[in-house]
Amino acid sequence: MAVDAVTGTTTTTTTQSTSNSAASQASAKASLDYDSFLQLLIAQMKNQDPTDPMDASEQIAQLATFSQVEQSIQMNSNLETLITGNALTNASSYIGKTITSADEKTSGVVASVRVYSDTMVATTTEGKEIPIVVGVRVGTAPATETTDS
Repeated sequence: MAVDAVTGTTTTTTTQSTSNSAASQASAKASLDYDSFLQLLIAQMKNQDPTDPMDASEQIAQLATFSQVEQSIQMNSNLETLITGNALTNASSYIGKTITSADEKTSGVVASVRVYSDTMVATTTEGKEIPIVVGVRVGTAPATETTDS
């Protein structure tokens, strides 16, 4: 059984690293922004007027907002990992089954499936490629016929 993982730009077998790249970039950016916010907050506290101090509830609200954004980014990263795993599980379920393209011009037994970021493509035992889209028929492999002599 062969299941290949492919991203939109490069071919690779490591789907977790490719699916998490967007989430990793967003997480790194949020981390930078969160660190910058903390530095700004500390500078504000050091330079505040002692006779008119900064409102503590406003500081806490700002910290809570940044914390929520950071948690949302981590949750998105975890969801991307889950979706990728689910796509690979679905892809492996096509192996050995008969597939017919949406236009019904191509069919065959699925030998392997490539998973892209936005779709899957099945390759038949004859080497034909069929995109797995709406309208594709998938069924059990036909039984091999035996002739009695």
